Amino acid sequence: MKLLLVEDDAQTASYVRHGLMELGHSCDTALDGVEGLTAVLTHDYDALILDRNLPKLDGLAVLQAMRAQGNRTPVLLLSALGEVGDRVAGLRAGGDDYLPKPFSFQELIARLEAIVRRRSEHPAPASRRQIGSLTLDLLGRSARRGGRQIELLNKEFQLLEYLMRHAGQVVTRTMLLEAIWDYDFNPGTNVIDVHISRLRAKIDGEGETPMVRTVRGAGYRLDAD
Repeated sequence: MKLLLVEDDAQTASYVRHGLMELGHSCDTALDGVEGLTAVLTHDYDALILDRNLPKLDGLAVLQAMRAQGNRTPVLLLSALGEVGDRVAGLRAGGDDYLPKPFSFQELIARLEAIVRRRSEHPAPASRRQIGSLTLDLLGRSARRGGRQIELLNKEFQLLEYLMRHAGQVVTRTMLLEAIWDYDFNPGTNVIDVHISRLRAKIDGEGETPMVRTVRGAGYRLDAD
């Protein structure tokens, strides 16, 4: 594995790095939070070993900044702060695991292997959907068809994302009510028809092949153009 260790205690850093390299792993080190954040955002690592109490930028701030940038590198937090509240704070900030100090090196390795394995089994969701010439940017919350930008309201965006996720399949009004409007009953309104009509007007431009189709008596289907 290619690892990054962010630890300001030189003795601990040397001990962990030496042990990792003996096992055949590559290990870069950083001595403060700013250096660690810069390294993890500019290089690809299989995992990050991150101390909580760091100079310049503490470990939780590093973790939150990483996740805000969309960086999903697995993170094992190390800290002398081992109370339940401390562990919960670390996990809620985006940590994948939390190992209190003092720790066993054997346990550190086992936890590293576990978080890397979990991440490989559950890869990051795609940040874009594309069907034919229609592209949906899930992070930027924007849509394009060919070279044309499409402005979508929130419900229109959710509706299009759902249709694209089920492209080529018929989705019923009940499915849409549950997924987009969180209704588990029929409200007796034409809210879906209205939003589908507005969505069609935006994504199906003049001269373009219609993509959102009505399947009579069943629902709607989005097809590639």
